[in-house]
Amino acid sequence: MTYTRLPAVAVAALLAGVLMWPAPQKTAARAPEVLQLAGDVENVHDPVIIKEGDTYYVYCTGGRPGQGVIPIRTSKDLHTWTLAGYVMEKLPDWVATEIPSAMGAWAPDISFYNGRYHLYYAVSTFGSRNSAIGLTTNETLDPKSPKYQWVDEGLVLRSYQDKDDWNAIDPNLFIEDKDDVWLNWGSFWGGIKMRRIDPATGKLSTKDTEMYSLCSRDRAQPIGGSVEAPFIVSHGGYFYLFVSFDRCCRGVNSTYNVVVGRSRKVTGPYVDKDGKPMPEGGGSLVIASTTPNWKGPGHEAVLQEPGGDYLIFHAYHGTTGRSFLRISTMIWEDGWPKVGALP
Repeated sequence: MTYTRLPAVAVAALLAGVLMWPAPQKTAARAPEVLQLAGDVENVHDPVIIKEGDTYYVYCTGGRPGQGVIPIRTSKDLHTWTLAGYVMEKLPDWVATEIPSAMGAWAPDISFYNGRYHLYYAVSTFGSRNSAIGLTTNETLDPKSPKYQWVDEGLVLRSYQDKDDWNAIDPNLFIEDKDDVWLNWGSFWGGIKMRRIDPATGKLSTKDTEMYSLCSRDRAQPIGGSVEAPFIVSHGGYFYLFVSFDRCCRGVNSTYNVVVGRSRKVTGPYVDKDGKPMPEGGGSLVIASTTPNWKGPGHEAVLQEPGGDYLIFHAYHGTTGRSFLRISTMIWEDGWPKVGALP
C-alpha cells in the first residue's frame, strides 16, 4: 500500500480547519403542543391513560348502572379515539352497602403491577366526604382476548362525613418499585393524602399504616381548600406531584388548572419552583385556560413513553361548556414539566 505524504503547509491548514470546526450544537427540545384529536373525545371527565401492545386505553368518569360504568376509549396513535365499551355493567354489590346514593364511578386510575392491570375508582356523591375507593383487576385490557375479565377486588379505602377531614376520591397509584407501591388520593377539605399499598393484594398495607399529607390549600373562600386529582410520576431523580387547583364541573365557568411540585422522596415534602411547600398551598402552574375557547383544564394524568411524555386532561368547550379529552406533549426544562397552550 502506498501512502502520500502531505506538505507541511497542507497539514497545518488541515489541522487549523479541524480545530476551527464549530462544536456540535445541542438540539433544542421541540416546543410542546396540544394535540389535535378526533373521534369520540366529547363527554370525557377525569381521564387516565395506559398502553398495552399497540393500543392506548383511556378510562374516565361516566356511565350509569345498567348502561355501563367507566367508559373505555381506544386509539392507535393518540389522535383518533373510539368509544370501546365500559369496564363494568353495574357497580359492585358492596357499593350499595357503603355508598347507597352513588350512581356511577368517578376518576378511575389504571396501572400494571404484580402481573395484572389494577383499576382504582371512586364512588361518592357530589360535595360529600361519604366516599370510597374500590379496585377491579384484569390480566389484559384487550376485550378480544380470552383472558379479558374484570374482577371486583372490593373496597380499598373509605372516608366518612362525620369522621374524616379528607375525601376518599380521585385515586392515583404510584409504583416506586416492586415492593414500594403507594396510593394517593383526595379532594378539598384536608387535601391530598397517601398510604402504602400491599402489592400482593392491591389494598392498604397492614404493616405500614402511616398516612402522609402531600398537598393542601387555604380553606377560606374564595380558595375553599380547592385541590384534587393527584398524579405522581418520577423524572430525573425527583418525584413530581401534579394536582388540579380551583373548580371543575361548571362548564364555561370552570376554573380548573394544573400545578406541580417535586420532592426527592415520594412521601414528600413536595415544593414548587419557588420552594413553597405544597401542604402550604404551593404549586407551579402547568396549564390553565388562556383563551375563551377552552376553560378549566384539569384532572390530569401523565403518560411516560420512550419517545416522550404527555399530559392527559379534560377541558370545557368555551361555547358549549361540554367536557372534552385533551392531550399535550410534555417536555422538561430545568427540571420542571412544560406543556402546550390550549388554542
